[in-house]
Amino acid sequence: MAVIEELIRVEDNGSLSFGNYLVERKKKVVDFEVNGDLYYVKTFNEITRLEKNGKLLLEAVPGATVHNFVMNDENVSFEVEGQGDIQITMELEPQKDYRVFIDGVNAGSVSAGISGKVSFSVAANSFKKTIGIEKIG
Repeated sequence: MAVIEELIRVEDNGSLSFGNYLVERKKKVVDFEVNGDLYYVKTFNEITRLEKNGKLLLEAVPGATVHNFVMNDENVSFEVEGQGDIQITMELEPQKDYRVFIDGVNAGSVSAGISGKVSFSVAANSFKKTIGIEKIG
């Protein structure tokens, strides 16, 4: 896998890829339009953040590269790569429980509070990890 030089792009399958954890200075793309929605991405070696219409979708600390990001009401899937352990925060449906899969293995469940935010860690260590999140119930 490789970093996303253009910072954000739409893949042939309609998914999004974004982020570049190798840059040392903040870079961002504002108002990247996809199907009438506006995306904002900020990325560098310390943080990668993706917003849709002003709402947080994903934040990775330290920075990461995310490939094939797809999100709907029930599931989220993507591949992530970066250096070392990556703390991922996402804004999902408030007060719901979610099951997290890393490379197809059930890593446990997380609960979204009133704000809808959930967090989990991934040990990327410069390797791509496949993430799946599904709403429970």
